[in-house]
Amino acid sequence: MSEAPAPRRRTPAPPREDLLAAAMGMIAERGLEKLTMAALGREVGMSSGHLLYYFRSKDELLLQTLEWSEGRLGAARGRLLAGPGSARERLAAYVDLYVPDGHRDPHWTLWLEVWNRSQNADADARTRQSAIEGAWHRDLVALIAEGVSRGEFREVDADRFATRTRALLDGFSIHVAIGLRGVSREQVLLHVKEFIEDGLVARSP
Repeated sequence: MSEAPAPRRRTPAPPREDLLAAAMGMIAERGLEKLTMAALGREVGMSSGHLLYYFRSKDELLLQTLEWSEGRLGAARGRLLAGPGSARERLAAYVDLYVPDGHRDPHWTLWLEVWNRSQNADADARTRQSAIEGAWHRDLVALIAEGVSRGEFREVDADRFATRTRALLDGFSIHVAIGLRGVSREQVLLHVKEFIEDGLVARSP
């Protein structure tokens, strides 16, 4: 009598974080348009159906990938804000972290796509997107308020100045991310530095 075939071993599914890292890697290497459920499935050895079990839709995959990427940026932001140096120096580091590295920066490419899709997003997705923006805003407000309290910055409404600064950063960052001609990362950093110098840095008596 022949022996029964050995049971096939199931390959365990990668952890969710590995899936998100793989999605971000695909965006960085091949562009957002190449990130499909089928392509991601091939990358990690899973079926499209299995991925849908994890993420329900491509919109959810993109949002979770953005949240994962923001988590890494948030950790880096937390380290620099808690690090040594003046508030002015740490504000410059915050700006440097905020502005895209250049055309098709993967994080900003993903951010733009998620926000473009948000016109039809449900309440949960909008809340999660707002949480991403809120973290950047709160950290900037706290840093400006610290600089004011130490006398490094002029007496300003920290929340109001942070709102204006982030609007400037967002506008310029979009130009860099989409590769608008005549707008380089270096130019953007200079524009923002001038804005901060003019509106925030304490004047010498």
